[in-house]
Amino acid sequence: MTVSQPIVQSLADVNALSQDDFVLRFGDIAEHSPWVAEAASRARPFSSHESLVKAFQNAILDAPSARQTALIQAHPDLAGRAAQMNDLADESRREQKGAGLDTLMPDEFKRFHRLNDAYRTRFGFPFIFAVSGATKHQILDAFEHRVAGTLEEEHLTAIAQILRIVRFRLEARVIG
Repeated sequence: MTVSQPIVQSLADVNALSQDDFVLRFGDIAEHSPWVAEAASRARPFSSHESLVKAFQNAILDAPSARQTALIQAHPDLAGRAAQMNDLADESRREQKGAGLDTLMPDEFKRFHRLNDAYRTRFGFPFIFAVSGATKHQILDAFEHRVAGTLEEEHLTAIAQILRIVRFRLEARVIG
């Protein structure tokens, strides 16, 4: 399920959702991975917004490595082919647009593609960066630095970035 606009609701409303409705409402918080919402919903009732965020994050951190890797693989390349084809999840599209990735100059676009290809070749998964609040220049700088990292470092960094993305997305959808 993709949501065309972020749904803002109270923590009390979130706690009152049925299991199915919770997954329907939050199944896209972690890119194409509703299993994260399924696991997080079992931690209800949430006593605070932070406990909601932690439930989602713990679902990811407690998952087996293969499932974490699948979650990383579910993310699109930044300024990649999915963006060109207008085939991004709504939140990914908004986040990339907010970082200016929809207005790249031709040389910047080529640089993103070169880095995306080099990163995927080196690590076997897409470069993950929580772009909310970042500029295209900050993203490119991080890209250049991280493409030289090790597989273990990048797997850990990708998960850490996904945890940030989950926080940002939940902050946009749930108040209180």
